[in-house]
Amino acid sequence: MEYLIVSLLTHPVFLIAAKLVLTAFFWMAGIFGLFNFKVIVQEMVDVNLPSPRFFAVATIACQLLGAGLIIFNPAGLGWLGAGALGVFTILTIPIGHPFWKFQEPKKTHEFHIVLEHVTVVGGLMLAAILSVPQ
Repeated sequence: MEYLIVSLLTHPVFLIAAKLVLTAFFWMAGIFGLFNFKVIVQEMVDVNLPSPRFFAVATIACQLLGAGLIIFNPAGLGWLGAGALGVFTILTIPIGHPFWKFQEPKKTHEFHIVLEHVTVVGGLMLAAILSVPQ
């Protein structure tokens, strides 16, 4: 049984699948943003960011390029994509999910989103570690 599990976990297809799953939110959001740019601009307006068009472009670029770097790890740069997405994800907490500013039940809902974001950052940290050339 151990051999079967080790074989699965070390198979290159399993690694690609894991990278696709880890980055699914980012590349799906980036693709959505490409086809619904006005929606992303409005999100930037809603959270009072200056230059909403610039931040919309930056968000989409970060999501797509970061996910691509993790998935394909060109020249061993997967860690850069993981780091960029990690910083991006942490920054969305005070900008988009400041749970401490809300009353219940929204406060708890936003806090749960923050916990999910922190968990994703942990996965991105692991992706960065695993993408560093040996």
